[in-house]
Order: sequence, then structure tokens, then C-alpha cells
Amino acid sequence: MSSNATAQLECRAKQAEDTIAWLKEQMSSLQNAAQSAELQRLQEENKQLQAEVNHWTDALNKAETKNGVKQVPMSGKPSTAVTPKAPAATLAAAAQPTTTAALAAAQPAGDAPAKKKEKKPKAGKSEGGKAAAGGGDEETVDIGLLDLRVGRILSAEKHPDADALYVEQVDVGEPTPRTVVSGLVRFVPLEQMQNRTAVLLCNLKPAKMRGVLSQAMVMCASSPDKVEILDPPQGAQPGEAVTCPGFVSRCGAQLNPKKKIFEQVAPDLKTDGERRATYRGVAWEVAGKGAVTSPSLANVNIK
Repeated sequence: MSSNATAQLECRAKQAEDTIAWLKEQMSSLQNAAQSAELQRLQEENKQLQAEVNHWTDALNKAETKNGVKQVPMSGKPSTAVTPKAPAATLAAAAQPTTTAALAAAQPAGDAPAKKKEKKPKAGKSEGGKAAAGGGDEETVDIGLLDLRVGRILSAEKHPDADALYVEQVDVGEPTPRTVVSGLVRFVPLEQMQNRTAVLLCNLKPAKMRGVLSQAMVMCASSPDKVEILDPPQGAQPGEAVTCPGFVSRCGAQLNPKKKIFEQVAPDLKTDGERRATYRGVAWEVAGKGAVTSPSLANVNIK
């Protein structure tokens, strides 16, 4: 190879090296500029986040203080220093305020958990969580919640749209009689439904029966093949209360059908061996007059 060609190659190699060095300088300069701009952006974002955190910290502390939450003093402010390249979410997390909630969350695993507020037992409840029968607590479901009264069936006629139903007008000691619908056609002749006394459950929710609103229920002793209307004691007057000794009467104007109170009480409503109406073996009575009885049915359910 001639000396002239060698000189040309060396010249071109030197030019290439110079070009590469210049490109490296340009790339380094661009990188530095980009890093400087990114650093400035992150610093601005950090300032904005810190200002927002401080605002909400003050608001939270004021709200907690207003609601009686004790503020725990700290020996120093929480650190908010972060590296310039940290993402915005990291900056926000590092700048979170120290509140009572944050302290609880940051509690070491080995520490004992904070005590929960103990629930106070409801008034009238015993230590076992159940009130004594007849104790007067409305949470206790017993016969004391039923409004049982002496009533007089003034008149009765067959339901116009139901062969098995009677429609009665019953005096239960109120200014006007109540309309009552009873499924007694198969068991009690119509003539025995006229002008007679009975025991009425008066605080069931009124319900329509084949288009007629029934406002009470006639209480009956019931066997599979026989149903008898319960008889109040002699001399009992319409409106007098039928009670059960040992169970405090605390009946309201209307039972809540969602709680199914009568359905819970009904299994313990029975006649005993002396044909007396009872609840959990305790006889029903009208004060000063005597017990409620069934004409002939003993040891059967009352419905």
C-alpha cells in the first residue's frame, strides 16, 4: 500500500474518533439537562404534596380533637426526605402525618392491641343475656306481649265469599265493636256464635280475609277433630284483661309481624287436665273473676 493511501486512512480514523468524542459530549450534556429538569419537576411536585399533606393533617387533627380523640405528641416531625427519583406515590407516603390512627397502624406486631370499647348490656337484660320470664323487658318474648281481652260476640254471620268463615261484630271494651273473621263454620253452629263471651287477641296486625278486614282473633282450644271457643270466667265483662300470673303484661297497640311474636308464644298455649287455658303451665285468669276454660277439651293446643 502506498504511503499516500495510508495517510488518508489515518486522517479518516482521526476524524471518526473526533466525531465519536463530540457525540459523547453531546449525549452527556443532554442527559445532565434531562436529569436537572426531572429533579426540578420532582422537587416542585414534592412541595405541592407536602403543602397538601400539611393541609389535611391540620384538618384531621382538628376533627379528631373535636370528636374527643386524644392527640399523641411526637418527639419530632416525621421525615419527608426522599430521593429525587422517587415516584410521586412514594413522596406522598413519606409525607403522611402522624395521627392516632397512623400510630395504631404502625404499632409493632408484638405490642398488645388497643382495647375495644365494651358494649353495655341492654337495660333489663341479665348477665346471661336473657331476661327472666315475666320480668317486664320487651325483648323477652312471652304471653305478656299479647293483648288478651274478654269480648262479647254481639252478632255473627257467614262470610259472603267464604263458606268456612264467620264475620262477627265483637265488643272488646272500646267505643265501637271490632270486626273479626273466624274460620269456625265447621265447628261452631251459627246460633252458638250469637251474643256470647269469648277471649280475643286484640293486638295482631289487622288482616284482610277474603276481602273483609279482621281486627282481632277469637282464641279457641283445638284438637284435630274439634274446636271450642274459650270461655271467660262468669261475671267477666268486655274489655277486661286476661292475664297470666308471673308474666308482666306489657302489650303494645300492635305486634310487629316481622318478629313473629305470636308464633313464638303459641306453642306454649295449651289447656291443662282441668281444661284451663294455660301458658307454660300457668293458668290464664281475669282478675278477681277466675280462670279461662274450654267447655270440654283438655290437654290440647290453643289457637
